[in-house]
Amino acid sequence: MQNPPIPADPHEEYARRLEARRTALATQDKRHVALGNLRLLVLFVAVAMAIAAFGAGMFSGWWLLAPAAVAWWLGGRLQRVETERATLSRAVAFYERGLARLDSRWAGTGETGARFIDEHHLYAQDLDIFGNASLFELLSTARTRMGEDTLAAWLRAPALPDTVRARQEAVVELAPQQDLREDLAVIGENARTGVHPEALAAWGEREPILESSPFRVVAWVLSVLGALAIVAFSTSFLAAAGVLDRPTASFMAWFFMAWLPPYFLIIAVTVAMVLWIFRQRTSRIIHEAAEATQDLDLLGGVLHRLEAERFSAPRLATIRSELDIEGRPPSRRIAQLHRLMDLVDSRHNMFMAIIAPFLLWDLHLAYALEDWRRTSGPAMRRWLNAVGEMEAFSSLAAYRYEHPLDVFPEFVADAPCFDGEALGHPLLAQNVAVPNDVRISGPSTRLRASASAEQAPVRASASGALQVLVVSGSNMSGKSTLLRTIGVNAVLAQAGAPVRARRLRLSPVTVGASIRIQDSLQEGTSRFYAEITRLRQIMDKADEAPPVLFLIDEFLHGTNSHDRRIGAEAIVRGLVDRRAIGLVTTHDLALAHIADTLGPRGANVHFEDHLEDGHMHFDYRLRPGVVQKSNAIELMRSVGLDV
Repeated sequence: MQNPPIPADPHEEYARRLEARRTALATQDKRHVALGNLRLLVLFVAVAMAIAAFGAGMFSGWWLLAPAAVAWWLGGRLQRVETERATLSRAVAFYERGLARLDSRWAGTGETGARFIDEHHLYAQDLDIFGNASLFELLSTARTRMGEDTLAAWLRAPALPDTVRARQEAVVELAPQQDLREDLAVIGENARTGVHPEALAAWGEREPILESSPFRVVAWVLSVLGALAIVAFSTSFLAAAGVLDRPTASFMAWFFMAWLPPYFLIIAVTVAMVLWIFRQRTSRIIHEAAEATQDLDLLGGVLHRLEAERFSAPRLATIRSELDIEGRPPSRRIAQLHRLMDLVDSRHNMFMAIIAPFLLWDLHLAYALEDWRRTSGPAMRRWLNAVGEMEAFSSLAAYRYEHPLDVFPEFVADAPCFDGEALGHPLLAQNVAVPNDVRISGPSTRLRASASAEQAPVRASASGALQVLVVSGSNMSGKSTLLRTIGVNAVLAQAGAPVRARRLRLSPVTVGASIRIQDSLQEGTSRFYAEITRLRQIMDKADEAPPVLFLIDEFLHGTNSHDRRIGAEAIVRGLVDRRAIGLVTTHDLALAHIADTLGPRGANVHFEDHLEDGHMHFDYRLRPGVVQKSNAIELMRSVGLDV
């Protein structure tokens, strides 16, 4: 996959758009104040006219229709201005967060994906994939739960190379489309991820509870008769109150006394019987719909925006085709469902609660919901998946746009391989992270492993492939960060995103990490037991395809040196024999011999440090060989411990 340049400077473009949105928001704020003041003035005029009309007899009461009409028009204008203000406020927040990402101030500004945290996942906890200041928080611009679910799924499991290449093409096409990303960010209200995709899709696919039948015509006739009963009763009440003229009042009084009571009684009994017969089915239909259908305006808005787009990347074109169905487009169908749910909510209105039984309101709503589900429900899962995938692509495209120097990896299939130049950690600012080269490969591929261009490389001999790097170094020298750098870039690469590197060539791999292993009070496990359990998981994965890329930090440090040495050597050899590739770190120099026992399949590399003016200094450069000193004593003394 080629790495086409992004034409605009992201920071400059975001700053320009942010200033434009802030200016437009200030204009709308002034308009809102002006319309509000004008509406108050109209109200004051209306009150004055009412006093003049009914107190002094100067005007007719009909004249109040003029200020009422003006007030109604101003109310509509005010509502539109408030909507525009809310949209512009979301646009301002969108670009402020974009600038925060570019300035490395993004931690704590977005969705963390905390609901995806799984302590037993092979790498998510160790590589900060989810949680505060995580990769998910950096990447995600999704507005819907479907988008977050899709992006999380891509980060939790590697995709096949063909799928990755298709995603790369989609990301390249979407990266320059800033208007589309902004539109997706400002659609709907500020409430996030209200749609529960699985519940909504399952509701749409469920078998109908209430089948359409000829009785539906009878129900409409009963509703009309019930409405007439309500009208007749209301008119009779007005006649009794003296509101109507004398002839009308006399007629209504006669009607009320002679015919209304039996008519009303017959309608009430009939309607009650119908409601009783259908009560369980209508209650279930309405309750299930209310549980499944939430935040539909956001979903409909996203669908409407996507329906207006045409794409050339094959995967994007396929997703867009999922929205092309006969009849009304998905956004209009969702809008229809939204209106039905508004009618469902109207049942809580006191006035509707009184008249709804005579109109068989619940029964007609249940029929309408079943009609919608019968015609549109089966396509709901397809629409939700399309929205989720487009939002995930939009998130990766935003990352591509904001990091034009990051590159798309190249995938190979001949042997396990991770060959990266100038690798950096995506969660660190580019001006802070120190890049390193890491090159390892499985059997039959001969690649070198080195720190940087000016340093002497570590090479595998012609008789085998370099599968393992044993990284030694003192505390805080960069060992754990190196493992996370490799792991996070492997995750990004296999999700379809660019990586923080000058170049990356890799094969499909399953990442397995043992970096941030903790004991568990709830599960009653020690840190050492948790670590060996994770190592067992990694070993089991190594028996499957694709090959494992293992990243093991401070091997077995919860046990004694003798057992650690024996166990570490056996585990690494077992992984290597299963064609796995990876890195292990240690500050115990006794473990450096592991590389020697593996012959050409293993090599030692290290980080260095030096003490200057009582402070430890690190250059975070990976070098060949075993580290020759430890800084533990110096670190203890630097914080004031008397050792």
